[in-house]
Amino acid sequence: MTPWRWAVGLRVRLLLAFALLGVTTTAVVASGSYFQARTVILQQAQDAAVLSLTDQLAKVYPLRQLPPTQDDLDTLAERLSDREGYAVVRYRDMQAQGSEAPDLLTPELRQAVGDGSIAWQRVSFDGQPVLLIGTQLGLERSNGSSVPSGLEVYSVHSLASEQRSIDRLATLAWLTGGLSLVLAVLLALLAARGVLRPIRDLGRAARRLGEGDLTTRLSVRGADELADVARTFNDTAATLERQVGELRRMEADARRFVADVSHELRTPLAAMTAVTDVLDEEADRLPGDAGRAARLVSQETQSLTHLVNDLIEVSRFDSGTARLALDDVDVAAAVTATLRLRGWVGRVRTDLPPGIAARLDPRRLDVIVANLVANAFRHGAEPVSLRLRADEGWLTVEVSDEGPGLDREVLPHVFDRFYKADTARTRSEGSGLGLAIAWENARLHRNARQRGSLVAGNGTRGGAVFTLRLPRVAAAGEEGAR
Repeated sequence: MTPWRWAVGLRVRLLLAFALLGVTTTAVVASGSYFQARTVILQQAQDAAVLSLTDQLAKVYPLRQLPPTQDDLDTLAERLSDREGYAVVRYRDMQAQGSEAPDLLTPELRQAVGDGSIAWQRVSFDGQPVLLIGTQLGLERSNGSSVPSGLEVYSVHSLASEQRSIDRLATLAWLTGGLSLVLAVLLALLAARGVLRPIRDLGRAARRLGEGDLTTRLSVRGADELADVARTFNDTAATLERQVGELRRMEADARRFVADVSHELRTPLAAMTAVTDVLDEEADRLPGDAGRAARLVSQETQSLTHLVNDLIEVSRFDSGTARLALDDVDVAAAVTATLRLRGWVGRVRTDLPPGIAARLDPRRLDVIVANLVANAFRHGAEPVSLRLRADEGWLTVEVSDEGPGLDREVLPHVFDRFYKADTARTRSEGSGLGLAIAWENARLHRNARQRGSLVAGNGTRGGAVFTLRLPRVAAAGEEGAR
């Protein structure tokens, strides 16, 4: 499996989906809880600090005199300070002695306090959160009303303990997210295992079915969609097994019929051949139509004899009874004998280096070469060329012509039985079995690792090219196989 296919596999997608769902849910819940708890903690601290400051101010209110002295400011700041924080007291340009960090008082906070309201603000000081609460004391008049006195009191309250509580909440949220992610991955693995197991079983069963094991069936578990898929697969496999079995039976019957008919025709054909031999001798002395009829009968009898012999040869391949009769052969001499026997020596341009020996079946080599050359004469154009080459383990015979070549649509079917590419050839003669028989004979030769081959193609300058490759030392007793 390639890295890309693994990356987008169903198992990984399930893991990512569950992990994303778990992390998203945890993030939403944990962050919501965190911010809510943080707000509550800070609000409680803020309310407590405001209440404490208000209680302390009630003890020093009302003011005795204005403007206050420096001692008054220092005393007021001391009385308003406690363990949780300290106070900053200001009156116009005066400030209580010992008040720390006056720079914490932001202009916005002082503006709000100067307007006469209680204001608060959270700031950071030396890396620690600090709550600032400010108010302006009022000056009570004789009529009971109050006016701003200009005396500003600021309470500086540390939020370190609250920040530690918030940090603990954040840590808890992260831990919850991590545990949720682990749980989501575990759930995804369990879900993937439950979903992928029947899918893997289906994949293996489909491969076995594709390899020809039509008895393959799946175990049906449960009543969900995957069980429906398994039942559908089993029904399909059963139907396919029945249909393929019927087709195989019909094919076997057809092959047996062809073999039986071919063998039965051999006896009357032998008698007809004997008669046509006599007619050939007398054809020249017969008058007019009688002579032409005698020659036509002789020609058709020969064609029928070739067809019957081809059908018998094909039936041997189909039944698995074809065997090699191996012999040590001088390949160049054997090819030359094939051409000479059929009167093609002068018509075929040959390149046959001497001294190339091979152990193969000479009769089948003769059949292959004869069919290839005859096909070149019948469907190509002269001159026809035949070239022999050999290396350490293989020999190659190449037959080419100067015809129009093979169309792209024809190439995949060149070696099919009874195939005639009428639109791609100048003529369409013969039974359509010659190249199929040559292909079977080539595949019948093999060594310990590889079969022989016969390949069709087109030359660089046009014309069909058939390339035969045979092992120089073929194994005996091997069957042909399509």
